Amino acid sequence: MNEKYIELRTRSTFGDIINTYFLFLKHNFKAYTNLYLRYNAISIILTLISSYLLVTGFMGLASQDFRFGMGSNIATDSYFIAGAIILFLIIFITSLINYSFSSAYVSDYVKNEGEVDSKRIWKSIIQSIGTIFVFILIGGVIVVVYFIASMILAFIPLLGMLAQYGLNFTLSAIFGLTFMSIFSTGKGIGEALSEGFNFTMSNFWRIVLFGLVIGILNTMITMLIISIPSVIIGLYVYFTVESNVDIMTSTFATLVFTFGFAAFLLSFIYTQALSQLSYGVLYYNLNEVKYNLFLQKKIDQIGVNE
Repeated sequence: MNEKYIELRTRSTFGDIINTYFLFLKHNFKAYTNLYLRYNAISIILTLISSYLLVTGFMGLASQDFRFGMGSNIATDSYFIAGAIILFLIIFITSLINYSFSSAYVSDYVKNEGEVDSKRIWKSIIQSIGTIFVFILIGGVIVVVYFIASMILAFIPLLGMLAQYGLNFTLSAIFGLTFMSIFSTGKGIGEALSEGFNFTMSNFWRIVLFGLVIGILNTMITMLIISIPSVIIGLYVYFTVESNVDIMTSTFATLVFTFGFAAFLLSFIYTQALSQLSYGVLYYNLNEVKYNLFLQKKIDQIGVNE
């Protein structure tokens, strides 16, 4: 067993769950991030390509606007549209990878008491690919309903906004806990979705508050990640404007903005993966509270030893 193993199958209080999540991150951040980069290598490359197309297209369109249509011979609109399409596909596919990878990681971590193996993670993802695909189709319908409900709630002052946040946290919890149910117990889509929904509804206020706290803390992590490129871009723009350099037509400016925008996108995607880790920690706590399996196993072992 890993000496730094953090037992997740406990009947913890709300504060202890938050503490367990960050203790889990503290001991597994490096190992998790290394595997994350391996699983998302292609997504990172495509994100850079998408960022370049979006930045080039935007700067080209802005240049045409400021110059009243003069000084640009690039099909900037095509660049912008292509970048937007690629970005949408990247976010969709990467979200699917992150939900699966993070869930499989936590599941393998618990089953093997901290000894995580990349091959086992990949194998569990492959074995569950059919269930995941069906769940994504169902999830797509749920998301459409969510957007329609959000548009209706947007017309209601204050209460509508609070309801939107509540729906967002609820939906995120159902998705996160369902993915954990798939990878932790190998349940089919019906049973996994039912368990995720029941866990969420029976612990509604705890889960909404958990999503809010984790969301704020993960946002702080994101801000920390993008602070360096943000400062660099800010300084570059400041001195460029002071030097009267035309940013819209500068190749170096395009590269700077491309890497800056890519850093923002990648940090957002990574934060999403961290959020699923937090729901993995929450899942095992809720599972133990309801079924008491780990505690019963320990009691049975005591009886055998005696």
